[in-house]
Amino acid sequence: MRKKIQAPLDLAVSKSLRAGDQVLLTGTIYTSRDAGHLRLVNSIAAGEELPLPLEGAVIYYVGPTPPAPGQIIGSAGPTTSYRMDPYAPTLLAHGLRGMIGKGRRSEEVIEAMRKSGAVYFGAIGGAGALLSSCIVKSDLIAYEDLGAEALRRLEVVDMPLLVVIDSLGNNLYETGPAAYLASQDTDN
Repeated sequence: MRKKIQAPLDLAVSKSLRAGDQVLLTGTIYTSRDAGHLRLVNSIAAGEELPLPLEGAVIYYVGPTPPAPGQIIGSAGPTTSYRMDPYAPTLLAHGLRGMIGKGRRSEEVIEAMRKSGAVYFGAIGGAGALLSSCIVKSDLIAYEDLGAEALRRLEVVDMPLLVVIDSLGNNLYETGPAAYLASQDTDN
């Protein structure tokens, strides 16, 4: 059964999610990749106002393609998350509550998630067209010069995600393969 959750994420909600939970996310999320993350972290270091509210925010690691005529957004599949790892702890310390992407995260990011109560959601790579159908509104809000990596505010409805790493540090990239191998041992 999928849990319906709302963005921005309430701390109690993010702390209640467990690795392996399937969720349908609705609400306001933001897009950013490494170049945008660098600018956000530099703005924090300089004491500048950010173009998005970080408290409870969810950032989707995506560089959407341009929309076809009549579409809100083009294909919007997740990008590899480890490229954001140098910046994620700073953003988590300033209120970021959820991240959406694909692939493993560093121990430093997982520890920052434990401290902040944040979660990491996995989105299905290669399913950009499906995921873009969950996006009902897209607004460019900052860093237009970055093109596909510009910062956007998205409104999403029932975006299907999987909790890959929860706020306790439980990590499907570790427990999933171990469970699979254990099941293979019992089959023989």
